[in-house]
Amino acid sequence: MSELEMLKKNLAERAAAEGLLDVSYRLVDSPLGQLLLAATEQGMVRVAFAREGFDTVLDSLAAKVGVRILERRAPLDAAARQLEEYFAHLRSGFELRLDHRLSSGYRLEVQLALPSIAYGHTVSYKELALATGRPAAVRAVGTACATNPLPIVVPCHRVLRSDGGLGGYLGGMDAKRVLLDLEQDPLG
Repeated sequence: MSELEMLKKNLAERAAAEGLLDVSYRLVDSPLGQLLLAATEQGMVRVAFAREGFDTVLDSLAAKVGVRILERRAPLDAAARQLEEYFAHLRSGFELRLDHRLSSGYRLEVQLALPSIAYGHTVSYKELALATGRPAAVRAVGTACATNPLPIVVPCHRVLRSDGGLGGYLGGMDAKRVLLDLEQDPLG
C-alpha cells in the first residue's frame, strides 16, 4: 500500500470513528465489470454499475444522503464477499443490512417485494403488480425495477415482460442476461 493510500485509509477510519462519515464506498470486480458498493451506518445503500459513471453515482449519493463520502472497504467486506459467493454459485441470496432511503412509496414497496422472487425464477412486471396488490401498476413496477438502487442484491433482474422479453435493466441488457443465465446453473 502506497503512502497516499495509507493516508486515505487512515483519514476514512478516523472520520468514521468520529461520526463524520455519511457514506463509505468501495469498488469490486465482478463478471459484470467493476461495481461500486456504498453503505451508510444503517446498511448498504447502493450498488452501481460502471456504465452509470461512478462519479455521477457518488455525486447523487452526496446530494441525497450526505456529502461526507470516503472510500472505506471494511464496512462493505460482507457485501463484497457475498457478491463474490453469488457469482461463484455458492450463494442464492444475500444476508446484508440494507438502507432503503433512496426509494419511497410504491417504488420501495416493489423493491421490498423483489427478494421474494426465488433464485433461478422469474416473474413478469404484471405478476409483481398483482403480488403487491396493485394489478394496474405494471408500468410503476417497471419504474421501481429501473430505479432500484440495490441491483443484484435486491433482484430486479428476475422481473421480465409478460411476453418473456427481458425488459430494461440499470446494468444493461447484457448484465441482465448474465445474471439470469448464472441463476440457471445449479448452486455448487
